Amino acid sequence: MKIIFSLILVTSFTLFGFNIYQLINKIRKGKSEKRFDNILQRIKRVLVIAFAQTKLLRDPIPGLLHLGIYWGFITLLFAVIESIGEGLLGFGKFSFSFLGTTYKVITFTQEIFCLIVLLSIFVALWRRFISKINRLQVSSSASFDAALILFWIAAIVSTLLLQNATRISLHTITANWQYPISSILSNNFANSSTTILFETTFWWSHILLVLGFLNYLPNSKHLHILTSIPNVYFSSLLPKGALKPINLSDETLTTFGAKDITDLSWKQLLDGYTCTECGRCDSVCPAHLTGKTLSPRKIVTETRRRTDEKNFNPENTLLYNYITEDELWACTTCMACVYECPVMIEHVDEIVDLRRGMVLDDSRFPPEVKTTFENLERNFTPWGFSHDTRANWAEGKNINSFFTLSEEERNQIEILFWVGCAGAYDERYKRVTQSFAELMNLAKINFAILGKEEKCTGDPARRLGNEYLAQMLITENVGTLNSYNIKKIVTTCPHCFHSLKKEYPQFGGNYEVVHHTDFLLKLIDDGKLNVNKEKKERLTYHDSCYLARYNNVIDAPRDVLKSIPGLEIVEMPRSKDKGLCCGAGGGRMWMEETIGKRINIERTEEALSTNASTIGVGCPFCLTMLNDGVKAKEASEKVTVKDIAEIILESIERN
Repeated sequence: MKIIFSLILVTSFTLFGFNIYQLINKIRKGKSEKRFDNILQRIKRVLVIAFAQTKLLRDPIPGLLHLGIYWGFITLLFAVIESIGEGLLGFGKFSFSFLGTTYKVITFTQEIFCLIVLLSIFVALWRRFISKINRLQVSSSASFDAALILFWIAAIVSTLLLQNATRISLHTITANWQYPISSILSNNFANSSTTILFETTFWWSHILLVLGFLNYLPNSKHLHILTSIPNVYFSSLLPKGALKPINLSDETLTTFGAKDITDLSWKQLLDGYTCTECGRCDSVCPAHLTGKTLSPRKIVTETRRRTDEKNFNPENTLLYNYITEDELWACTTCMACVYECPVMIEHVDEIVDLRRGMVLDDSRFPPEVKTTFENLERNFTPWGFSHDTRANWAEGKNINSFFTLSEEERNQIEILFWVGCAGAYDERYKRVTQSFAELMNLAKINFAILGKEEKCTGDPARRLGNEYLAQMLITENVGTLNSYNIKKIVTTCPHCFHSLKKEYPQFGGNYEVVHHTDFLLKLIDDGKLNVNKEKKERLTYHDSCYLARYNNVIDAPRDVLKSIPGLEIVEMPRSKDKGLCCGAGGGRMWMEETIGKRINIERTEEALSTNASTIGVGCPFCLTMLNDGVKAKEASEKVTVKDIAEIILESIERN
């Protein structure tokens, strides 16, 4: 038996090693990328996300099910090692029993987790095949694979329990508290030669199932059992949501974006082999939910498929042959997919890299995007307004511009108000800009603007894939800001806020950047603004993606609103970091939405369902999209959309 087992074991490990070697070679087709820094920070992330399963637990029921199966497997490792030891040395000749009480605790835990695993598997099968949870309804092959894996795991834990049960009956091990489940099952076996045969059968079944499972994984969608921990460990440590810049001065670059897997990084290819196909990304994607062709899950699984097929179809490319242009342009970069992914897959980065491939390498983009790029080049704004009118909103408002001040006066300025393109040009949003400026004047804040020296932060160009244009705008803005020695910036636009705070440091622009909702909260807390006018209204607040998910600005807007006497605040079903996108991010603000339901309509309907008379926002794009949604639903007479700055200004009684 020892010889047969040894041959099986060596064969299994050799085959497994070969499969892992092939997997590593596939992943190495991607470009090199530095992901080996900050070891302690990466280990902490593994402990919190991979082992504690914190992202899965955002959805409690399936999260707890997975947690039970996962930790059941972890505890089973001791039993597997024992079985291997017995196979090599003989039955009963290898055990961790020398650990004493610790061993008893381990075996007790194994038994409990075996039961938890079996119960979790039953519920998981019920959810997939009886309840038919929507996000779990995938291809028949994927469903078969999922069912096979679940039954396989059930067989592994069952054979372990039955093996222990027969040994209790044969008095090989003692029935006590450390074997609560097996002790009950042992009542079905007698101390006989037949039970010895059962023991042998269960032992062989258990170890062969384990070794077979080990070698099935590399060819299964459940490969994530092996790759999820490395994928979490190597996940990006850049500021959340910050895109990686392209070194445009690198003369060795032959492509500036991604068109095939060799243009992606090895980590992005590892993402493909880590996808569990759980569908959590699709279930929160605003484009997918409203009938667009985009499926974040498909982006990742097609990357894996292309990596597998690269050698067989060298003439094809990931872009165009596996992933279409419509899919990529549908993305709002809301990052809901990334936020919900339990194994830290970075969908948005890959989508933007592929957009860069279309824009920078192939000059392929929708007509309206072409217009946006031309406006940014000529007018330094996505809209077709003259740059000379950028500061017109401030006329007659007694607002200083840096270039009109003396050096001594500039040194006395506390803060730069970054107005943004919408704040400067959009007729509706100019009222928000003026309201916030008036609030700062009421609070006696010494601030100034850049006026005509301010240009678009580059966010639209960057998200649309035009890194060259984005970097041109960024470097010009950084030059202006640094020339005035700017230290602190406040802005009403979450997109400007995110770019200035997290992406400008990539280009030498290091500033303290605050969103106006945080700024207003501090003014109120410090007593510089007295919110004393009662508002008998029902309000629901819509979270901007670039505030809540990208920058964790969730409580401040609500705390500002709570300062208003009489205001009733109600939450939408999808709110805070689970909020639904308005549909304007990722450059979608300047693109037509012709496929499926409009995202802003979906979000507006959710807001209207709260029966609120006011929809509060903290973003110019959100204000525009929800305002359009309210008009489309013919609810303008009952519901208004307002920025928090406007709401606060209305709530201040002035003498």
